[in-house]
Amino acid sequence: MKIGYLSTIYHTSFILKSGKFIFDSFDETEWKLFPTGPEMMKAFEDKKIDLGYIGLPPVMIGIEKGMKIKCVGGGHVEGTVMVADKSYYSYSDLGNVESVINQFTGKTIGTPTKGSIHDVILRSIVKDKNISIKNYQWADFIPDAIYDGEIEAGIGTPSLATVASNQFDSKIILPPNKLWPYNPSYGIVVQEDMILNSGDFIINFLKAHEDASNLIRNEPEIAAEIAAHEMGVIDKEFVLNTYNISPRYCAKISDKYIQSTMDFIPILNELGYMKHDLKVEDIFNLKFIDETHKEDAHY
Repeated sequence: MKIGYLSTIYHTSFILKSGKFIFDSFDETEWKLFPTGPEMMKAFEDKKIDLGYIGLPPVMIGIEKGMKIKCVGGGHVEGTVMVADKSYYSYSDLGNVESVINQFTGKTIGTPTKGSIHDVILRSIVKDKNISIKNYQWADFIPDAIYDGEIEAGIGTPSLATVASNQFDSKIILPPNKLWPYNPSYGIVVQEDMILNSGDFIINFLKAHEDASNLIRNEPEIAAEIAAHEMGVIDKEFVLNTYNISPRYCAKISDKYIQSTMDFIPILNELGYMKHDLKVEDIFNLKFIDETHKEDAHY
């Protein structure tokens, strides 16, 4: 099995890669790192991966274009934040999103590649405003770009905020729950043929994925130590700080998770990323997660 993952440290991929929770009944699992969700979608299209950790908007764009993939598990909600240096006012200072965004009139905000969940959220809140958007192939470049004055702010994962705070005098000016409440920051997506041919693998993976999600929620210090060791270039405190920025982790695909996903459809159509609407069953297959996660969601 070939599994695609991102450098996003709060994904359970780093815990599962460590071997902490065993899920693989096959001889070998190959993990492939991708810079962004849209890059991972190319690998899905080319059949280079079987399963992936990815935000839902790129998945929806791919499905609308005819790709045979389905979301079979959740993972996290509200994984998009906006950071800038401390000279800018935050949501807690101004009390609404529009006032925060209006500070960047005539300026540039950076975000990952077009079609990523962060790009879509940013474009939805700056439409009709005189604000430029610069897309980056690797989200890791965004803090440097703010520090160097190439852009004035950045929108990306909670990891972006942690990196920025370590590099310069930055702060979160729009927290995750204000940019897009309950947004499906990532889910577990599989090739459709896996649903027919590899159901046992999906079930075992989702069980391990939920165990890892529970570890992040209930024993974050242990989870952070495992994830930091697996990544190898960050420390435990970095991971803990990232966990705490948006601590909403679970494998369940809840009704709210589905509704928030469907709320992206008119935005994706308006942006020209999609041309047609999608139904819930076009995006999700709930069979496996409903079998493995019978209790309510923990988000």
